[in-house]
This record gives sequence, structure tokens and C-alpha cells, in this order.
Amino acid sequence: MFAHLAALLGGLVTSQFLGLGCILGPLIIWLVKKDSMPFVDDQGKEALNFNITVAIAALVCGVLMFVLIGFVLLPLLGIAWLVFVILAAIKANEGVRYRYPFTLRLIK
Repeated sequence: MFAHLAALLGGLVTSQFLGLGCILGPLIIWLVKKDSMPFVDDQGKEALNFNITVAIAALVCGVLMFVLIGFVLLPLLGIAWLVFVILAAIKANEGVRYRYPFTLRLIK
């Protein structure tokens, strides 16, 4: 649960919505606990992969702002990010392995 919520906290602390802080929180939790707790290893990788995917999508939205569609897509991406992070934290708190939709599985 903390790996998912660390992304939310990282986004707030760094005051950059969908910025680097969203990746650092899950990365730190995953690196610290991956060897001792298999559930945290799984969910930490999942949270990290999702936030890397969202960061890539945010960069694409930034580029698409030159053709104005990025101004519509970026807020939608932010809302989807917030909803999926909260859903994942709730499921992880229940002990259920949550899988984010549309996520690139970069870290295996």
C-alpha cells in the first residue's frame, strides 16, 4: 500500500504533478523491501512501472501541447493517475495484488 501511496506523496511533495517525485517514492520502497517481502516486491514493481508509464505519457502530452490536444489529454491523464493510484492502494491494503491497466512492464 505504501508503494502506491508514495507516488501520490511524491507528487505532492515535489510540487510537480506527474513529475519525478512520483517515481522516487515507489522506487525507494521497492528497493528497501523487495528482498524481505514478496508482496511488496510485486506491488512496488507494479507501482514503479505504472508511474514510469504515466511519466512517459505526460511527456507525450507535453509535446502534444504544440498541437493543442495536449491541453485536454494532460488533465485527463492526471485524473486517471489519481484514481488508479487510490484504487491500487485500497486493493493492496486488502492484500490483493493489483495490476494497473495500460502499464508498460519495464521492470520485471
